Parts: sequence; structure tokens; C-alpha cells
Amino acid sequence: MTALIVEDMPQAAQALQNDLSEYCPEVEVVGTAGSIVTAAKLLGQITPDIIFLDILLGDGTGFDLLEIFPNLSSRIIFITASDEHAIRAFRYAAVDYLLKPVDPGQLKEAVERAKRQMSGTAESLHLLRETIRKPESLPSRISLTSQERISVVDIDNILRCESDGNNTWFMLASGERIFVTRTLKQFEQLLEKHNFIRVHQSHLVALKYIREFVKKDGGYLHMKNGDLIPVSVRKRAEVVELLENL
Repeated sequence: MTALIVEDMPQAAQALQNDLSEYCPEVEVVGTAGSIVTAAKLLGQITPDIIFLDILLGDGTGFDLLEIFPNLSSRIIFITASDEHAIRAFRYAAVDYLLKPVDPGQLKEAVERAKRQMSGTAESLHLLRETIRKPESLPSRISLTSQERISVVDIDNILRCESDGNNTWFMLASGERIFVTRTLKQFEQLLEKHNFIRVHQSHLVALKYIREFVKKDGGYLHMKNGDLIPVSVRKRAEVVELLENL
């Protein structure tokens, strides 16, 4: 695989190139750029398999480069400093990112995903840009990565999530089911501010889609689509209180 590094800090660019050489020898760095202008000139001549793209550059942002080349076929792996809002945006958009200084293990995982062509789609990149530009707003959509595709869905249409080992099933109000290769805990952190509650080790549900809490048989939720979801003993009081205050 070929790669282009777009990073305006020469030491960081060199460190990433060294890490790729040591930990991902199958990746050949065919160019480095310290600015949007230089990167654009290179992309006029080459089409790398992967672009390691810094978010903030001296003459613009990584998104400016993507706007110049809207039909870019390269897989994008963003590079960013430890910025809480940016990290949240990457997680909502299911776009690969690496924190500076780059961790070799995370670098190898990102390259493996790029090999499977599981980097962000144009729609998920649009969601990322939208989320980063509105730091005070909760995103209304989220990207869900399955083994075959990346789907961007409205959070309002998510009825519930169910753990399946280290993966998660998403059940939508439309009846569609999406199998996502990320843990339920990761989605709990993203969706808790959207009025989702973890009612059981294996279940995360949207409060708006709960029809009733049934106290018999240990306690369970009757969802508006007819699903019956168990409620753990330690969560029962919290669930009852939330439903009473709706």
C-alpha cells in the first residue's frame, strides 16, 4: 500500500514515517506535505492508498484538502492532538483517527482497517466536518460501521442497541437491524446525552421508544415495537425514576 503524510510539523511527520517503516512495512510512504497547497500538488500527480491527514495545518484544515478533491479514492486516517471535541466528532462519524504522539498499536489497527477499505464514506466525512464545526451542538446522526458498509443514520430512529460480544446490534424504528463492529460501551458513551439508558449489561435503549416497565418476572421493558428487554436489578430504580419523570 502507498501512503501520503500531510503534517505541518516535520518532527511529527518523520516520526510517523519511522513508525510506518517499523510497524507497517507493507505501507510505502510516497510523499509528505506540510501544507494544503503542497498536498494538493502531490495529489495532482499521485493517488495514494492512504492519506494520513492532520486536521489543523498552517494554511487551512484537512477538510479544505478533501473539498479540493471531493472524489478522492484514498482512505483517510486523520491525525489530531488530544482535543476532546474532535475525538467525539471522530467517534460519531466512525472515521479513523490517530492521536499525537501516535501509538504504534493504534497505527497498525488503522492500517488494517484501511486495507479492508473500511475508512469513512463521503457521507461520514460530511458528518465529521459538520460535527467539528458545531462544537456546542449534539450531532443528530451517527455513522455505523459493519463488515460490509458504513451507514449514517438519524439518532432519533435508533430504537435500541444490543451487545453481541465485542460487537453491537442496532435496531432501528423502521425494523432494520445493523451489525456494528464496535462495543456497546463505546456507543453508551456517545448516546447517553441523546436520552439513551443502559438498562442491562447487554442492552442500551432509547427512552422515547419505551412503552412501559413491567415489574413481574424480574422486571423488563416493553418497547413500542413489541420487543421485551430485561432490566438488571441495579438499574431498576433508575429506570423507574426516569420513566416517572418523562
